[in-house]
Amino acid sequence: MQVAAISMIPAACMVMNRLIPLLPMAGVVVVPLLVPLLMVRVGIGYGLGAALVVVVLWFAMMVRHARMPGHG
Repeated sequence: MQVAAISMIPAACMVMNRLIPLLPMAGVVVVPLLVPLLMVRVGIGYGLGAALVVVVLWFAMMVRHARMPGHG
């Protein structure tokens, strides 16, 4: 038994279409700024932890919203 997929409402689609191109730029800007600041202000461990968290979340968002040809 298959569950029918619920389509996104048009407003949400518009927001996602505007957000998707910003994800790579956000990752490129946030990681190099956030990590050194945390390393200097708080400690090396917090900077490395923040780098790990930000990179994993960024990668998950990129994979989640990847536009693959032929996959709807």
